[in-house]
Amino acid sequence: MVLKALAFGTRGENKDAYDLYYVIRNYGSSVDDMLEHLNPILHEQETQKALEILRRDFSDPGGVGPRRVAEFLYRTRNDEVQADVAGFVRELLRKCNIA
Repeated sequence: MVLKALAFGTRGENKDAYDLYYVIRNYGSSVDDMLEHLNPILHEQETQKALEILRRDFSDPGGVGPRRVAEFLYRTRNDEVQADVAGFVRELLRKCNIA
């Protein structure tokens, strides 16, 4: 997740956005599993930068991250997908005390 977020922050490709969403949504059985995996590196500089990219680009359904996920999947906007992306990201950020 950290590496994919950093890649998105640099390249901003639709595929990077989708991969990032996919990992957050599907790692383990819930966002709690992602948080457990991140806990040992949560305070590392790279992790904090990745979380800031998520906050900046993915926490709003109209943000660049959710839009690029929808464009990757459907080649156009999709309000339902964009809301899902933002919801999962906001949940992860809240659990990381970043919200």
